Amino acid sequence: MERPATPGFNSQLARQFLRIAQPYWRDAEERWRAFGLLALLMLLLLGQTGFNVLFNQETGEFTSALAARDGARFWSSIERFVWILLAAVPIYALYYFVRDTLGLRWRRWLTVRFLGRYFEGRAYYHLNADGTLDNPDQRIAEDINSFTSQSLYFSMIVLGALVQMAAFASVLWGISPLLIYILCIYALISTFFTARVFGRHLVPLNFAQLQREADFRFGLVRLREHAEPVALHGGEAHERGTLQRLFDAAYANYRRVLRWQLKLNLFQYAHSFLTLVLPSMVIARDVLEGRLEVGHAVQAAGAFGAILSALTLIVEHFEGLSRFSAGIARLHAFQQQLERPHAVDGIRSEAAHELALQDLSVYTPGRAQCLLQGLSLHVPPGQGLLISGASGTGKSSLLRVLAGLWDEGSGCVQRPAAPDMLFLPQQPYLPLGPLREQLLYPHPERAVSDAELQHWLERVNLADLATRFGGLDAERDWGKLLSIGEQQRLAFVRALLARPRYLLLDEATSALDADNERRLYELLAPLSITPISVSHHPALRAFHRQELCLSGGGACTLNAL
Repeated sequence: MERPATPGFNSQLARQFLRIAQPYWRDAEERWRAFGLLALLMLLLLGQTGFNVLFNQETGEFTSALAARDGARFWSSIERFVWILLAAVPIYALYYFVRDTLGLRWRRWLTVRFLGRYFEGRAYYHLNADGTLDNPDQRIAEDINSFTSQSLYFSMIVLGALVQMAAFASVLWGISPLLIYILCIYALISTFFTARVFGRHLVPLNFAQLQREADFRFGLVRLREHAEPVALHGGEAHERGTLQRLFDAAYANYRRVLRWQLKLNLFQYAHSFLTLVLPSMVIARDVLEGRLEVGHAVQAAGAFGAILSALTLIVEHFEGLSRFSAGIARLHAFQQQLERPHAVDGIRSEAAHELALQDLSVYTPGRAQCLLQGLSLHVPPGQGLLISGASGTGKSSLLRVLAGLWDEGSGCVQRPAAPDMLFLPQQPYLPLGPLREQLLYPHPERAVSDAELQHWLERVNLADLATRFGGLDAERDWGKLLSIGEQQRLAFVRALLARPRYLLLDEATSALDADNERRLYELLAPLSITPISVSHHPALRAFHRQELCLSGGGACTLNAL
């Protein structure tokens, strides 16, 4: 499983961020609306900062009025404050609405992009088969959402910090230039200390936490999907132990996170509380000696806090930034895997009218074991092929090579186009949806009459299936409702409706009795469907004209039947 380099705040993280983010802002269809929303967001941010300056001024003004016991000046300041407040509230509310709308549109675009790459070239299958990446589902569903929302959140914080510094620097300089120098030195020291001490620990710990939480969640989903075999085996203790270990790993890592967060919080609160008194300490003499009004001291404290907050973004938001950087690293690793060029030195595939193999060698992943060596054969239409042999000799692997799912090896596979090649596994896949879609999967939009669907259900000995569950439009969890034998017969109806030229069956009738199995195979020849079967049932020899017997270590024999 992939273990990327430890993430952190560095130029590599910036490059990873840009590589993920840039395509959206360059997309011809999205960029104008995106930049329009971004421009509006920036205007609203400027408005927020302007109102913050006005609020700070009026706060100092009515404080000075109270200190001077000037009632008219006080109430005049309060009136101005109320009018500013009424104007500011819509600006603040609209700012968050526009930001979240832009984040939502960005998430939708990025999710569609990643899903396209995920399905392109069957990347979802290859990533699952070779185990190069953990929990791609979490990266699509959660990491993308976090990336878009947090990108806008922190981008606006940075922009707002720059605007705040520009807006409040003149205010603070006019009150006390010394405060500016003290502020810059203080911000530099605290930021360096935070990044140096806490960054080396919290960023990798948050990265590990995302991974462990995803592993635990995947374990729970896996238990739900395999609830019946677990119950039949009485495997509750084992499964509970596995889930407990996954949770313990997440728990132990999060305890380390909490310990470092405690240290960070101690530093952050000491830092923030010190800033409350630091500006007052610097200008106290001027106020006490009457050179500054009390209100100016309040203004100085507000301006000092605003500028310091801008200069110490990393200190104040370090916890969120560490999680954000971990999410960027995970999403970038996913993107790299999806963009990785497919191997070109494996088994070649060529389009042809009939199925044939030329000098085919098949290996397990990583070429650790040879399953087939130098196999050449031709399967003419109507001349079915039976693949037999002991377990572990590569029968199912060969079917996956024929189906185009496996390319670890060498040689060439000549095959018809995808619609003329259909694969039926031992355990059928039954997606959620009505019975009609189960029969027509993966193309439920095909126009097939109810009468024809019912006809083929009767031919595979499932005549009462539709009526038993409320008709062809009944929606059920068919994978849990039907027995394995019923599922295999239902999947066979798909093949009969699709009518491929070649049907690859990986023990696809293993749960059926001999009569039902014979009934299904007898339906193939009239439809010109040529079976290529992996099976241990001798009775199936009658439906094939060749038998390929795998004996292990790459050896095999081809016999006529």
